[in-house]
Amino acid sequence: MSWLLFALAGSIAQLVDGALGMGFGLLSSTLLLTLGASAALASTAVHMAELCTTLASGVSHWRVDNIDKKILLRLAIPGGIGAFLGALFLSWIDLSTGKVFISTILLFLGFLLLYRNLFSTLPGNIMDIKNPKFLSYLGFSGGFVDASGGGGWGPIVTPTLLSVTSVEPRKVIGTVSASEFIVALSASLGFLININRIDIDWSVVAGLALGGTLMAPVAALLAGKLPKRALASLVAVAIILINGYRLLVGN
Repeated sequence: MSWLLFALAGSIAQLVDGALGMGFGLLSSTLLLTLGASAALASTAVHMAELCTTLASGVSHWRVDNIDKKILLRLAIPGGIGAFLGALFLSWIDLSTGKVFISTILLFLGFLLLYRNLFSTLPGNIMDIKNPKFLSYLGFSGGFVDASGGGGWGPIVTPTLLSVTSVEPRKVIGTVSASEFIVALSASLGFLININRIDIDWSVVAGLALGGTLMAPVAALLAGKLPKRALASLVAVAIILINGYRLLVGN
């Protein structure tokens, strides 16, 4: 498959991610699994590509004042720890069960994303964040699922913050996107420890990274302006259909 196709996929995934605060990992991992990549390879390629895309996204959101620095630090550090452990976990799963595991996680996250956008009220000025332990737990959980499932940081962290805090939606999206750089870096280190078990196709990584990086500034500008519910629902349905089909036919 040409790296140009992966560049296109990366740009579309980043556009969705930058606008919604979620989606790059879910869309990219689903694509790679559909093309026959192993679970560990899919997650490794996505997180290595995200080293570029999340850095570009974070800088882009910072330039337009979409980041809350206090929340960023409280999310990023435990998120990185969770991602590192999640990468180690996925690297040692038997390859015959890895795709089933990651497709199951992606299917669950697809339903979660759909539910949150169809039946949840977003955002709600319910409470301010008072307890840093809440952010630590949220960050660790999101990081672990993200690395072990090939995606999930955004779908877990973004809707939760929108639901239980009074932080502006654009700042939630920007902060979650920026903190994902630490998550991607930690996950990549976890996968590199077991690099001998993973056959990395660097053209995939380069394509995803190039497309996502070029689209990051545009996505940051569009944060809060695109129809979130409709876009997120379409992404969720696509993820559910593709991963549900993969599970039914045995990957």
